[in-house]
This record gives sequence, C-alpha cells and structure tokens, in this order.
Amino acid sequence: MKHLFAHFATKVSEWAGRPVIFILALIAVVIWAALGPFFDYSETWQLVINTGTTIVTFLMVFVLQNAQTRDTRAIQAKLNEIILTSHAENRFIGIENLDEEELKRLDELVAKAAKGRGESEACRTSEPTEAANAAPSKKAEARKRSVVAKAPKQKQRPLEKS
Repeated sequence: MKHLFAHFATKVSEWAGRPVIFILALIAVVIWAALGPFFDYSETWQLVINTGTTIVTFLMVFVLQNAQTRDTRAIQAKLNEIILTSHAENRFIGIENLDEEELKRLDELVAKAAKGRGESEACRTSEPTEAANAAPSKKAEARKRSVVAKAPKQKQRPLEKS
C-alpha cells in the first residue's frame, strides 16, 4: 500500500505542477465567476467553488507532502553520500535533525569559517611563505581525514570536537 501511494503521489505531484493544469484551474474559476450572474451570486453558487477548492486543497496537501518528503529524504541521502565519499566534514551528516537554534548556530559557524578560510587563502596566494610550503598539502590532509573517517567512531553530535 505504501508503494502504491508513493507512486500515486509522485504522479499526481508531477501532473499538478504542469502549466496546463494551472491554466485549466484558472479556466474553471473564470467559468465559475462568469456563471455568477446566471445564479444571482447565490449561496449555492459560492458553495460550489468553496467546496471544490477545499476538497482539492485538502487532498493535495497530503499527496504533495508525501512526494516532497520523499524527495527531501532522497536529496539528503545523496548529500550524505557526497559527504562520506568526499573530504567534507562527516559530522555534517544528520544536521537536518537539529532544532532551529542549533541550525542557526551551525550556519553562523560555517559562515565564520568560510570568511576566515577566504582571507587566509587570499593571504596565502598573495604572499607564499616557507611556512606555508612546509605545511602538509590539502590532499594529504584530506587523505588522512578519509582514513580516519572510515575507521569506526563513536556517534557524535554535529559540531562536537573529536
């Protein structure tokens, strides 16, 4: 049943997102509005559009939410795979489960690190020094991190220091 609903939700969300469906819905509203004078703008005339749009909206919320949730999980799995197979920080895996405050804090830390990295890289490229040349290469550090990442480690929360 889950597989059937997932397939249905995917197809409906693809179908509902097409421009032709929007145009058909717009035409339906225009026809409804044009019929207003014929029905003297009665309560029944108003009830038709209210009931129709409410039912469609109510059902579409569940269908689209299902499709969006699955898409988000798939994207998250792909990003986690990229993190695991690259030289990125493995502790970023699972951050989608953090609360809003922790995500804001993480965003600030990453922005600060990016700003600091940009300044240090600019300094390094403009004035190479012997100390910079003596430092291990980024690839060597990345390989070292990769080996460490493959070793079993304790579960840690994002941003905890190892």
